Amino acid sequence: MNEELRREIDRFAAENEQAIFADIAKLVSVNSENMPALPGKPFGEGPARALDAALEIARGMGLQTENCEGMIGYAQLGEGGRDCRDYLATITHLDVVPVGEGWTADPFAMREREGWIIGRGVLDDKGPSVLCLYALKYLKEHDVPLRYPVRALLGVNEEIGMQDVTWYLDNYPAPLFCFSPDANFPLCNGEKGIYHGRAVASERCENIVDFRGGFAANAIPDKAEAWVRAEGLESAGRVTAEKTPDGLWHLTATGVGGHASMPEGTVNAIGVLIDYLLERGVCAAGEEAFLRFMAKIHAASDGSACGIAAADGLFEPLTVVCGVIGMEDGRLYQTIDSRYPTNTSGEKIAATLNALAAGAATVTVERDTAPFYMSLDKPEVQVCIDAYNAITGENARPYTIGGGTYARDFPNAVSFGPEHPERPAPAFAGPIHGVDEAACKDWLIEALKVYILALIELEKLEF
Repeated sequence: MNEELRREIDRFAAENEQAIFADIAKLVSVNSENMPALPGKPFGEGPARALDAALEIARGMGLQTENCEGMIGYAQLGEGGRDCRDYLATITHLDVVPVGEGWTADPFAMREREGWIIGRGVLDDKGPSVLCLYALKYLKEHDVPLRYPVRALLGVNEEIGMQDVTWYLDNYPAPLFCFSPDANFPLCNGEKGIYHGRAVASERCENIVDFRGGFAANAIPDKAEAWVRAEGLESAGRVTAEKTPDGLWHLTATGVGGHASMPEGTVNAIGVLIDYLLERGVCAAGEEAFLRFMAKIHAASDGSACGIAAADGLFEPLTVVCGVIGMEDGRLYQTIDSRYPTNTSGEKIAATLNALAAGAATVTVERDTAPFYMSLDKPEVQVCIDAYNAITGENARPYTIGGGTYARDFPNAVSFGPEHPERPAPAFAGPIHGVDEAACKDWLIEALKVYILALIELEKLEF
């Protein structure tokens, strides 16, 4: 790497560091979980406000901006306007999953502690959104020659369906290449398939009056509650039992939350409460049949306990978790999230689970997205890897993941940082989708430098 260029990038990062974190705080202050649609705001008030705030930041940098009917937005540097076809892009998202319970402070008031920032979205994906805008700011202020315009796409529906990017690709040309800063460094060139299912009990509940747990299908819940008719229950392990004035038992289970694609180290509070109920024999026959079926899914996150385990040697093995449980029309339901390799499918997973349920439940396919894989031989992929290694001094190699990012929806894309699960983090730093979501300030500034260098080098390629 050219040393003069390195010094320029370092200087830019240092001069803009305070503004970068102020802008991240501005976006974090908006609760942008997806909400009911409003006129001109297809994903609700919060995502619309976050998009407006991000575009305002971009305009302050002198970038062109476009709000695309509230479905998505972008900031652009270079000629061509909204109709340009040959352009490069980054894509991040401004929507977030619900905060859940247990935060040690207001999740929408970003705070700093020991070199880390804490707040919903600091890492997934508001912090990276700001980094992409500042990468464009660098290109603009340093008059970097642009063979292709660069567009920083800002999504608002990544967490629950990615309708934003589907709409965008139906209405705008796809970029020549784009990267999504919504995964781990150094670079992800493949993503597992994603199956979202729903299991609904065949019989109405009798002894279980209510059962609630989880806030998103793609997040592992750290709390679950049930109200049951029973005699002589007691608190045990992760479950507390309290008698209510109307004679019911209120049961509360606590766990360790996290992202559905990374279940290692988590404890699903729903599974904890299901085990508690089954061990104490408080369920009627239909309830017990459903919960025993669900317990097999909860028993092993690799699917081995419910017959859906799979591995192909290309991706990490299949994972399966259950994110949300509730009741509708007197029947229990449970969401199912599986991230799977190339040798199975959502349809196969649902069929296996339906057979396992043996009539106690019906399992449906709510979403099924096939895996994708990008060849490492492509020059644009190598440019990104080389940029990361040049900035960090590492010799890191690409990997595949179980998470789902925008990259899978584009014809030529990868996910590209800025997370570092391999680096040690303090105990107070929570994960994405979890309580006290945190990001290391130094790592974010390092990522900014990587993105700047990658865009400079991508501009030199012939697409």
